[in-house]
Amino acid sequence: MKSKMSAHEFEIMYDKYKNLLYRIAFTYLKGNQDIEDVLQEVFIKRMYHAPKFQSEEHEKRWLIRITVNHCKNQVSSFWKKNVFTSENTTELLETDQYGFNTEESELFSAVISLPEKYRITIYLYYYEGYKCREIAEILKCKDSTVKMRLKKGRELLKSDLGEENVYEIREI
Repeated sequence: MKSKMSAHEFEIMYDKYKNLLYRIAFTYLKGNQDIEDVLQEVFIKRMYHAPKFQSEEHEKRWLIRITVNHCKNQVSSFWKKNVFTSENTTELLETDQYGFNTEESELFSAVISLPEKYRITIYLYYYEGYKCREIAEILKCKDSTVKMRLKKGRELLKSDLGEENVYEIREI
């Protein structure tokens, strides 16, 4: 059964999730102008085609999954592979209106420069606080795959930023 929303309910939901979904799209699209298009598609899909959710967390996971899918579609399309993407993501992050602050922009810039499979895993674990099992469900992979990606992602960040510049990166 599909759930219908009023305009007021949509506004509340949009305000609640826009920053989270923007940051997730940013990790895939790296400042590309298509982030807003992806978010629009995700929110339209939520408004008109979403299932009935069991809980707020269920809705949040569904929105993340849909955002990830739309971003993958954008990245994989032939046209989008050949279109400009920003080289200066740190500058974009510093002036962004979606919840990034200047102090975190260097680290986040390093995170989004990781290969896709490490980037989204690191983001969901450290920035959104998901557990390995939850990330595995969202990304539709094994728990052990998530743990391996976190380990390799941390190693790549340490080599990119240097041991002394990496903020506390906790182990699983």
